[in-house]
Amino acid sequence: MDPYRKRQDVIGAPIDVVHWGGAIATILRWAAARESRYVCACNVHSVVTAQRDDRLAWSMRSADLALPDGAPVAWFMRQTGHGSQQRVSGPDLMWRYFAAAALYGESVFFYGSSPETLAALQVRVAQRFPGLRIAGAISPPYRVLTHEEDEANVKLINESGATTLWVGLGCPKQELWMAEHRGRIQAVMVGVGAAFAFHAGTTRRAPAWMRSLSLEWLHRLASEPRRLARRYAVTNSLFVMASLRQLLRLRRDRR
Repeated sequence: MDPYRKRQDVIGAPIDVVHWGGAIATILRWAAARESRYVCACNVHSVVTAQRDDRLAWSMRSADLALPDGAPVAWFMRQTGHGSQQRVSGPDLMWRYFAAAALYGESVFFYGSSPETLAALQVRVAQRFPGLRIAGAISPPYRVLTHEEDEANVKLINESGATTLWVGLGCPKQELWMAEHRGRIQAVMVGVGAAFAFHAGTTRRAPAWMRSLSLEWLHRLASEPRRLARRYAVTNSLFVMASLRQLLRLRRDRR
């Protein structure tokens, strides 16, 4: 256990108090040593889902780094004493990290999404970060892999020489997958959700001005209303209620 690690309980999910520089430097250090670690990007959906999904809650608690991916998560942390807490989103972390890792010629691997998205992503990354080495990419089937298939993938990733593995399986699948593969994958695993599609250009991300105003959720809702309307209505409401209860309890305890 890192004695310098500081985490904040966000409606039951322990999220790391960390800024951009610290997050990137930590992953770079782990990658240089080729340590088997994993990083979760935690948003409203994941912290709310973890309240009723014990396996997801365990995987988030066990993460070597749990980042405040969602703007409401970062906001909650600022309200509970961490006034300068930034939002450290998965898609932005991936791009900022690549800019730093390219200076060292680091090798990266991609796991998740469709073959089409992975192909477009690799072209975009190679153009944007010529100093970065793309060690490989795997688009796993949606079904559960056999033991032999999983072993073959682990072997391919480890033999590729990649020091970071970027995982785009979506929540909660990617969190569970990373937790189950710590100790087997000899690289730092970073779960980044929809980042592959955003950076590949197969899914349009919210413009910068909407992200700066914490309105990325609105853009995604407008883009995929049928899939996201109910999820946002339920999870956002549950997050607001749970966070307000926790804030009131904390203020009452301080009196």
